[in-house]
Amino acid sequence: MSANIWLTVGLIGQMIFSARFVVQWIHSERHRRSSMPMSFWYLSIVGAVILLCYAVYMHDPVFIIGQAGGLLIYSRNLQLRWREAA
Repeated sequence: MSANIWLTVGLIGQMIFSARFVVQWIHSERHRRSSMPMSFWYLSIVGAVILLCYAVYMHDPVFIIGQAGGLLIYSRNLQLRWREAA
């Protein structure tokens, strides 16, 4: 793939990853308390996977470690929320 396509992939991943904060902010404002909606964790995982792919393409070990570590944490939080809902 060309560098422009990978740049686009990276930007899309970052936009998805950043959108989770807007979603969380709106959710908290609606509930008048700080809380994390399920969509926050889904956006975290999707954004982290896309950014991890971009980091691998860029051969950036710092970025790879950061996204891979975050992905584990987001996945675990989502698992805990599923368990809580059951």
